[in-house]
Amino acid sequence: MKNFIVFFILVIYLNLGAQPMKTAYINGVIFTCDENNSKAEAILVKENKIEFVGKNNEVLELLDNQTEVIDLKGKLVLPGFIDNHVHFLTGGLYLLGIDLRPANSTYEFKKILKEYSEKNKGKWITGGYWDHEKWENKTYPTKEMIDEVVPDQPVFVSRLDGHMGVANSLALKLAGITKDTQSPEGGLILKDPLTGEPTGLLKDNAMDLVFKIIPPPTDDEYYESLKAALNEAKKYGVTSVQDISFPAALKAFNRAKQEGILTCRIFIRWPISDYKYLVENGIKAGYGDDLIRMGSLKAFVDGSLGSSTAWFFEKYNQDTTTYGLPMDIVIDGSLEKWALDADKNGLQLSIHAIGDRANSYILDVFEKIVKNNPSWDRRFRVEHAQHVRFEDIKRFKQLDVIASVQPYHCIDDGVWAEKRIGSERIKYTYPFKSFLEEGVKICFGTDWYVAPLNPLLGIYAAVTRRTLDDKNPDGWIPEQKISVEDAIKCYTINSAYASFEEKIKGSIEVGKLADFIVLSENILEIDPIRIKDVEVELTVFDGKIIYKK
Repeated sequence: MKNFIVFFILVIYLNLGAQPMKTAYINGVIFTCDENNSKAEAILVKENKIEFVGKNNEVLELLDNQTEVIDLKGKLVLPGFIDNHVHFLTGGLYLLGIDLRPANSTYEFKKILKEYSEKNKGKWITGGYWDHEKWENKTYPTKEMIDEVVPDQPVFVSRLDGHMGVANSLALKLAGITKDTQSPEGGLILKDPLTGEPTGLLKDNAMDLVFKIIPPPTDDEYYESLKAALNEAKKYGVTSVQDISFPAALKAFNRAKQEGILTCRIFIRWPISDYKYLVENGIKAGYGDDLIRMGSLKAFVDGSLGSSTAWFFEKYNQDTTTYGLPMDIVIDGSLEKWALDADKNGLQLSIHAIGDRANSYILDVFEKIVKNNPSWDRRFRVEHAQHVRFEDIKRFKQLDVIASVQPYHCIDDGVWAEKRIGSERIKYTYPFKSFLEEGVKICFGTDWYVAPLNPLLGIYAAVTRRTLDDKNPDGWIPEQKISVEDAIKCYTINSAYASFEEKIKGSIEVGKLADFIVLSENILEIDPIRIKDVEVELTVFDGKIIYKK
């Protein structure tokens, strides 16, 4: 009854007829993600900032005839999700192009390729993001599989992790790849053991042999992919992303900003090989405004577990010929040299490391930087931090390294990871709980396009660790499950910290940017198994409603 009276009074204010300058959101269950994990009932937004957070009756004193009122009807409100690791424009291109992810068999793989090629004659077929672990034989695709359905059109389609791709014969011919072509540093051209001919599969740096001859998208095509990505982000409540970026993407972001359609805040990670461009232009960590920021660098230490290119101390159980693949910039020392100089110039290091040896290696580099460079609020990041020995988790804390992880990969990899690396090494795979218990700052994201952009699936994964094959109902490595509250904070305030923005976003507090979402169910109260089915009903960005289900 009390809430009804409050709402009735607010409606009177609303109906006075003035143009709304403020918006009051009332009757909600608001999990603020502040330091005290406070809960509230109402939010008052003025323009693009939060002016008040508290109880319904308290908001009355702050209303005027320019206040719009929205009844939340008891729904859960969270800060807008901040995705710590996306390939945003590539994800948009994925939405607009071929989609091989649904292929659950080699037959479906070929069928999707054939149907797509018939509608897109004369063009390179790229993207796709297949997953052979879903197929009946779980073996890699080959050029012959593609040749059978698309012989006269160049094809190079990537595995969903982006560390492996398969080309048809025409694409190999155009790239000049033959039985005599040597694998580049940090890459591998797979060849038939009997004939020596390339199978069509290329891993990591070897993919560049094909990528360099594929015509890049035009600026307009990139812009269309950005618009598709922004629409995808809205419906999942993603109000900020931390992008693995490149020059054409920055151009598209700036165009969207100028045209007033940028409905997601962008934190850009630049390739470390080009770090001097940022230095020469006076760009340091946190450079930019509330919509677009720069000053962070991305580099790779190794590849991925799915492609058997993640770098380990011990050989793979499934393939005892390899420890994985350190990247060429690791082998020749460039990564360490660049990292030392970039840090000295105030740039954040955000380094991909998946295997246990890759994680240990980059921690060694970070330790050298701390010892040799002047101290500053550097906020080292390890992207993925997937297989980390327990002794190295302590080093994350000692060096103030952020574990920038993507929990959905856990329930995907958990289907097949043990056959790759054995039962002992999986004990320290995706060690979310151990990171938190050690006091390591951990933030969450999706790695979209590699995984779905939906953060609620990531929260579900971190809390339940139920693998996609439903064979681990109590969780895969269940001792590493975390609470829903911690998972939410990893997707909000902790991700804001990872981009030097915790003072302006990531929690619902007075003075912060008005980015928040309303969920269809209260994930703090329901059975965690149901979290994967919860939807975003409302997305508020910069004080405006940009999505309503």
